[in-house]
Amino acid sequence: MRIEEMIAAVQTELGIGVDGKAGPETWGAIYRKICKVPKAEMAKVGALDPVDARSEKTIAGLLPEVQPFARALVHKAAANGVTIKILSGLRTYDEQNALYAQGRTAPGNKVTNAKGGYSNHNFGIAFDVGVFEGAKYLGDSPKYKAVGVLGMELGLEWGGNWKTFVDQPHYQLRPLWATDMAERDMLAELRARKESGKGVYS
Repeated sequence: MRIEEMIAAVQTELGIGVDGKAGPETWGAIYRKICKVPKAEMAKVGALDPVDARSEKTIAGLLPEVQPFARALVHKAAANGVTIKILSGLRTYDEQNALYAQGRTAPGNKVTNAKGGYSNHNFGIAFDVGVFEGAKYLGDSPKYKAVGVLGMELGLEWGGNWKTFVDQPHYQLRPLWATDMAERDMLAELRARKESGKGVYS
């Protein structure tokens, strides 16, 4: 039996989302089960201790399902000697369109290929990190690749693996219903869910 199959079997037994990856939801459920911690107590901080204030402000805008993953990535990076902060999270369609305009119809460099409604940031399932050395922000560093590996271990998708627009600071939590979907099809469904009020992870 492969490790992914073992994790999936544990997830099934615990009654949580089954993806074969041991992310914070899985570890939180295992911890609650073995250590007899009430779920309400764990939910206070998304099963993980809060991180720095700047990151927490951004994390607060993410969907509840995504928040523990963002905190877990900050903690996991720190445990591996890398300081990161969550710099960008939820964006409105208007905010996304303003970013898209940069380098096109507005001053600045191109920072995204996505218009409003065509970025996972618009649905609270994506966030961007920054690597820091002390108080200094590093826009370019090999540490982004190291953090990318840690994010994938948690079950996050990493923008560093994208082919057309490599985005090493970017992470997103793909819903289980979109596991085998093309990105454009998932985004179309996300737009439809937003319009109808249906939950992203339901």
